[in-house]
Amino acid sequence: MALSSLKDTDERGFLDGQFLIAMPGMQDGDFARAVVYICAHSLAGAMGFIINRPQNISFTDVLLHLKLCDQTEAIMLPDQTRDFPILSGGPVETGRGFVLHSDDFLSESSIPVSEEISLTATLDIVRAIGEGRGPARATMLLGYAGWGPGQLETEIVGNGWLTCPATEELIFDRVLEGKYERALALLGIAPEMLSSEAGHA
Repeated sequence: MALSSLKDTDERGFLDGQFLIAMPGMQDGDFARAVVYICAHSLAGAMGFIINRPQNISFTDVLLHLKLCDQTEAIMLPDQTRDFPILSGGPVETGRGFVLHSDDFLSESSIPVSEEISLTATLDIVRAIGEGRGPARATMLLGYAGWGPGQLETEIVGNGWLTCPATEELIFDRVLEGKYERALALLGIAPEMLSSEAGHA
């Protein structure tokens, strides 16, 4: 399922630009305590990224793997570049990289997902970040979360997810610890208020 194909549909889904926050009863290990940013939702399905799962790989590793720098250049990278966050975006196409970023960086392959946020999945943005000329705010994700037609709606009705409008601050917040709790706080909810049988907020 491609983001571009979802974005090509005329109708925007009601979950476009929303956070999904996993309920305690979520049995799927990929999504337990997950916060998902939905980039596209339509009758064709939905696509988004988990924004609170660390990935056991560094941005330097990515640059070396893609041959965008050599070992000597990697040592010279500034801390801000070396510390650029890499997250596990979801269980689909986990070998594929995506960059969610502020709209101050655009290439021919960039896809706007909101008024302020774009998605780019090509080497040009990785190269730009490595050279210190990338977007002001960005995070890289390996893999994504995808749902077929009606699948996500069924999970929400089945009490799998809470939803709320996404915030740029939380999407790009590099502190992953406690991000689940901070997402719940957007709804005025503390984790201890939830049970696996709770209703929707």
